[in-house]
Amino acid sequence: MKHNHNEQPSRRKFIQQSGKLVGGLLFPPSFLADSFPESLKAKRTKVFAHLWVYASKYPPNWDCTPDLETVFSDLSYAGIEGVELMEINLRNSNAVNTLKNLIGKYNLPVSGTSYSSKVSIWDESKQNQILDDVNFIVSRLKEVKGKTFGVSVGDAKRLKTEKELDAQAEVLKKILAICKEHGVEPNLHNHTYEIENGMHDLKGTMSRIPEIKLGPDLNWLIRAGVKPEEFINTYGDKISYMHLRDQYADGTWTEYLGQGVTNFNSIAKALKAQKFEGNVAIELAFPSGFKPLNFLKDDWKISRQFVKKQFGW
Repeated sequence: MKHNHNEQPSRRKFIQQSGKLVGGLLFPPSFLADSFPESLKAKRTKVFAHLWVYASKYPPNWDCTPDLETVFSDLSYAGIEGVELMEINLRNSNAVNTLKNLIGKYNLPVSGTSYSSKVSIWDESKQNQILDDVNFIVSRLKEVKGKTFGVSVGDAKRLKTEKELDAQAEVLKKILAICKEHGVEPNLHNHTYEIENGMHDLKGTMSRIPEIKLGPDLNWLIRAGVKPEEFINTYGDKISYMHLRDQYADGTWTEYLGQGVTNFNSIAKALKAQKFEGNVAIELAFPSGFKPLNFLKDDWKISRQFVKKQFGW
């Protein structure tokens, strides 16, 4: 997903395994783990990281391939459980080999990718072009064993018409089918434009595709005037993934999670009440020209420790 975020010019142009004691004595842990049906294995939320903060230095295509070694090194050091790519990282001819080497070297998997089409997915005439591209990206994602696919629908800079929302939903349904074919889990990722105007865009999509899973960025919810807790309490059964970011009272993004005014305590309570079992990604984002005080790997580590303390993940 190319992050065409409106609020920051620099961005815009950028889920317990259990067993009885006797079982543990009789069988090795690996046997027990493989013996339990999936329905009996409790899920644990994993904490990934989206690499936007590295990509933001490479406008206008946001291709941080030159920094991928640093990305994997930093996130491994910080205790992050997987790297969420952007689709541009999967486009290069040697992308799969490069990623496989880094995954092995740092024992850190690719969790998935975000995706934002370069053309308007609400434009019916662009459907085949979009689907060919999604198939290419998802195929490569599967090669590196990535599992999540966060798709953004794009900003029309105005309210989309009902006809355009129909076309958008038609493409999304086919994207869901492509993901299913490759064993990838899609989610509908939001920025502000899907949430503004009474959630015209998001509600338009959900009314046409009730089964679609959501992957909200909680900070973009805040920036669009929607309380994350209210969104979680309303759509909790649809949320399979989330992005976590923090900001100060004036809206400026913080260097790491827990530094700002985001009410993560209230968010944690809402997620617990809704029995959230999905996964999350920390996404750091710095304002244009910002000079971090810490090494980036330490900002990731502080953020990871904050998530552990605040959410128990």
